[in-house]
Amino acid sequence: MTQDTLEYRLQVKEMELNTLFETIQAINDNEPEEHLYRIYRFTLRSRKHIGRLALFVVDEEIGLWECKASFAIDGDGTKAELPESIRKIDEIADINGNEETGFFRQFDKVIPVKHKDTILAYVLIGKAKGQPIEGIDFIEALSNIIIVAIENKKLARKQSRQEIIRRQMDIAKDVQVLLFPKKLPYNDRLKVAASYKPHHTVGGDYYDFIEIDENRFMLCIADVSGKGVPAAILMSNFQAALRTLVRKKTPLKGVVEELNYLIMQNARGENFITAFFMEYDFSSRMIHYVNAGHNPPFLFIDNGETLFLEEGTTIIGGFEPLPLLALPSLRADNFLLFCFTDGFTETYNEDNEEFGVQMLGDFIKENLDLDQKELHLRLLSYLNTFRGNNAYADDITLLSCKVNNR
Repeated sequence: MTQDTLEYRLQVKEMELNTLFETIQAINDNEPEEHLYRIYRFTLRSRKHIGRLALFVVDEEIGLWECKASFAIDGDGTKAELPESIRKIDEIADINGNEETGFFRQFDKVIPVKHKDTILAYVLIGKAKGQPIEGIDFIEALSNIIIVAIENKKLARKQSRQEIIRRQMDIAKDVQVLLFPKKLPYNDRLKVAASYKPHHTVGGDYYDFIEIDENRFMLCIADVSGKGVPAAILMSNFQAALRTLVRKKTPLKGVVEELNYLIMQNARGENFITAFFMEYDFSSRMIHYVNAGHNPPFLFIDNGETLFLEEGTTIIGGFEPLPLLALPSLRADNFLLFCFTDGFTETYNEDNEEFGVQMLGDFIKENLDLDQKELHLRLLSYLNTFRGNNAYADDITLLSCKVNNR
């Protein structure tokens, strides 16, 4: 090796080191991805033995390989689809032009860019005329620095989005907690019990108890379509309107109609609510109810009769005006009303069998003598045993009301 050759190689190595340091400095300065790709393209274009280059980077979110940097190529790299024969390569390799067609026949060598065992990018190089490809170690090092830095930027953005979502979910959770009544009556005359098990941090179920006057109260259970912040906001609007209307002593029919109009205006057809409303009057012993597309509750009357309360109308927020709105009534001195959301009955076991309404009704009938809170605990335990290792598919809410009006 001559002195001139040695000096040339030392100069090349010094230039390569300076380039790597400058690239790292750009990364530390938090330069945008476009600037890093520009540094990459200009740096490799200055290498006399590289005739053409294309850098393909995977977008993991959409599962596609995209050409992010290129020079001196024939054709539009952004429209080229990375062939499977290249995607199978996991080490630096020559490209056999006879095996490739079209766009990829112009390249001679492929360099996979890895992070641990994952391939993040492929560098495709075509040699300059009359020049062997040299400096593969430098090309590989520069590619790794650039691609890993960009991947870290993507990860940081993803984490930032996840943090925003987490904060939104925390807000929605706080909103939802405020929706539920702080205290439910539990005395000899009236016992109201509720159990709530959200499927995610924020669920779409809601229940409420509202005292109208000394003789009357309103009970409601509801389930909003959708999850997260939008569902929580919609349900908070529903709850605020419901309490306002009830405390103004709006008739039950009017309550349901006004709530439907509100949800139609606020959700604009994107969400709806299923709900069950019951109003009871201790003085007249009359039950008035509306089932708005919700799972029909059980009504166990002390004379042994069991009713399924399914009359009323369709979902809240689906149609304006509500079609065929009915207001059923019946008289009862002593009864147990048992409401639930579909997350309970639509739980499946490991044999793909649904828990179902029949099993729920049978269990309650067999345990009517239990204290309500104990009944709820046993039901949830029974469901947990039934599902085995299967996950819950939705939120679960139980709401029961026992009236002793003798």
